[in-house]
Amino acid sequence: MREREPGLVRFRRYTWWSVPGTAVTCLVVFVGEWIADPDVPVPARAASAAALLATAVASGVLLSRRLAPARSGEPPGRPPLGWLAAGGAGAAVLGAVPLALGNYGLWAVAPAIMVAIAAAVLPPARRRVLLGCAAALAPVPGGAASLAADDGQVLYASLFPLGLLVFSCWVTLGPLWAWDVAARLDEARRMSAELAVKDERLRFAADLHDIQGHHLQVIALKSELAARLAAADPARAAAEMEEVRRLAADALHDTRAVVQGYRRTTLDEEIANATRVLAAADIDARTHLDPSGPGRLAESSRHLLGLVVREGTTNVLRHSRARHAEVDYRVTGGTARLRMSNDGAAGRSAGPPGSGLRTLAERLHAAGGELTWEHDGDRFTVAATLRADPNGGPE
Repeated sequence: MREREPGLVRFRRYTWWSVPGTAVTCLVVFVGEWIADPDVPVPARAASAAALLATAVASGVLLSRRLAPARSGEPPGRPPLGWLAAGGAGAAVLGAVPLALGNYGLWAVAPAIMVAIAAAVLPPARRRVLLGCAAALAPVPGGAASLAADDGQVLYASLFPLGLLVFSCWVTLGPLWAWDVAARLDEARRMSAELAVKDERLRFAADLHDIQGHHLQVIALKSELAARLAAADPARAAAEMEEVRRLAADALHDTRAVVQGYRRTTLDEEIANATRVLAAADIDARTHLDPSGPGRLAESSRHLLGLVVREGTTNVLRHSRARHAEVDYRVTGGTARLRMSNDGAAGRSAGPPGSGLRTLAERLHAAGGELTWEHDGDRFTVAATLRADPNGGPE
């Protein structure tokens, strides 16, 4: 079964057949029919046939280049002046010869089409100048020729070329404008897809950082404890190393789960794990939980708050010498509030301990919440808020 082509490819093919195809067809049909007329003098027919060939080829090349998809970020190139000159010279001949023979309906066909094509390939500023000058001059040649011949067709000879010019620009520039809009929309869609991929990579990197940083910090802490206990209390040292083995296995399992996209951090698990890990580091960890307020958190919100607990716990272990720590979580007034604090921040800088909190602050802000941190003396406090679902969500 033939694979379906992308919509932009099909639209470009349609535009190519409708714009360059229409321009070249009109030139060949209308001017070619006049050239084939045996009543037209042979020299005029020969000159017009050569001009028709040059104009048709130049029109096809110019419009094809105009429809060629530009590379992303590539500035527009200069108009192909050689083809513009060839097409303009051919159109001038195809206008002058019929006009000299008194054909007021045909002489403006090639010049009008060529003006529209030139306007399509020129920059907007030059395009406006060209169209303004062409509209002002269009009635002059026919009107002057009719006055000189005194044939009573001044009105027709003057206004028909102007109407033909307007029509040619309409059927040429309109589809090309639609093509430009479609190309910009396709470029925006492509950039949106690339941004989505980059956002997913950043999310994955943040999750991997949280998991690896947390587990490795606890493993390092327990390994240090086991080393100190190896001589004084071998049994407890062995128990600590067994805990290190279990933590390493958990880290490997969680890393694989993140790669597969299955793992979701839960708030309850992270609070329980924070209490256990901080206690193992001889930190007096106390929790105050009151999640029974009005409204419940959606799973995605609980996942974010769980990441805050994990990052806060890792920072306590890595960046402080805390002896006491508190975790307070409650839902009040339809808002979930999480607060973590410790008393071991003396001598540390007032800024965030790393990029983890800044990344989490951006994610909470995108979810309609807020994450702040405060350094006051020896206390460091992290506070997160998120709106709860008044209709109730999964607890």
